[in-house]
Amino acid sequence: MKILLLGSGAREHALARSLASDPATSDLVVAPGNPGTAAIATNLNINPAAPGEVVELATRMGADLVVVGPEAPLVAGVADDVREAGIPVFGPGAKAARLESSKAFAKEVMRAAGVPTAEAAVCSTEAELAAALDRLGTPHVVKDDGLAAGKGVVVTSERAAARDHGLACLSREGGRVLVEHYLDGPEISLFCVCDGATVRPLAPAQDFKRLGDGGAGPNTGGMGAYSPLTWAPDDLTERVVREIAQPVVDEMARRGTAFIGLLYCGLALTSDGLRVVEFNVRFGDPETQAVLARLTSSLPDLLLAAASGRLADAPAPTWSEQAAVDVVLAAPGYPGTVAAGGAVTGVEEAEALPGVHVLHAGTGFDDDGRLVAAGGRVLSVVALADTVGSARDRAYEAVSRIHLDGGQYRTDIAAGR
Repeated sequence: MKILLLGSGAREHALARSLASDPATSDLVVAPGNPGTAAIATNLNINPAAPGEVVELATRMGADLVVVGPEAPLVAGVADDVREAGIPVFGPGAKAARLESSKAFAKEVMRAAGVPTAEAAVCSTEAELAAALDRLGTPHVVKDDGLAAGKGVVVTSERAAARDHGLACLSREGGRVLVEHYLDGPEISLFCVCDGATVRPLAPAQDFKRLGDGGAGPNTGGMGAYSPLTWAPDDLTERVVREIAQPVVDEMARRGTAFIGLLYCGLALTSDGLRVVEFNVRFGDPETQAVLARLTSSLPDLLLAAASGRLADAPAPTWSEQAAVDVVLAAPGYPGTVAAGGAVTGVEEAEALPGVHVLHAGTGFDDDGRLVAAGGRVLSVVALADTVGSARDRAYEAVSRIHLDGGQYRTDIAAGR
């Protein structure tokens, strides 16, 4: 099949790697892509969040499937326009994408579907924010209602820091903020492939959101991930589908906004039981890099079945017994003002290690053709091995072979919960 994949990060490089290596794929175009995807597919420089440009390209190439990587095109309605053009697309329409673009909407859907989540207050004024901080107590959890690239959440015991973040969210046009009851316990990510009615879970993973070791520093888009989670309950995946994903998909169908695509369930295993932390409506980054490294069944067949409403007839995904660990190398200054342009060396040396592959995110080429940092998260270094511990050791050995002046990475990915 001919596939058009939208996006340019390490998540898209991981998706492209799985799609391109499958015999079901005859032609893969990534738009706009990155230097990593250029080595395994055709990159075309269009705006992936411009519905007209996406439809024109998908039509011109005779795409059998469009796969949307990042959230911005989904919120912009790209999937709606592609579907109207008669092309199967893996990704929800703009109305269903509100599960990610509005945390308040996601809470409303969860209440209607009976899905367990944290108590929350939606605030539109400074007075409401202050009252919610007092009522819900510490640690304070304050979330921007809209899209924030994984950086819109502050968890702090300092009321002033919580208030300042909330006010910053409110200061934006139409700004709203959620204040939530803090959820204890380890967090887990579970991706669920959906066709509007049927749900097929992928393998659980855990990501590491904060910049520094031990969860120190600011929130980021994610600094690493690993899979499988050998410490998680054996029935976790089954419970998430039964108690969370399927009820949400059913509720969205009841509302006339069928959810077709990837429902990312961000979960906490609390002392009071399983709770939803957040929903996203696309593959998560960096968890995708670890999860897809373990996938042994056909990704294009699975995504096409979902996009075509045939997921109930599709076989369940199958997985390698090996573990995967993904360590993110970020540019100096990330997640704040990033220093771009630094030379990146050692990628080939890292990939010479058995079981290691390196995925590009914020990379580019300078005028001399050298690979350079061109974004916040620069590379994802992924290692496969028989155990989480050995995969972790291999990933960090690979990272040690890569050099970027001032580059940042955590040294505790997969070291514990």
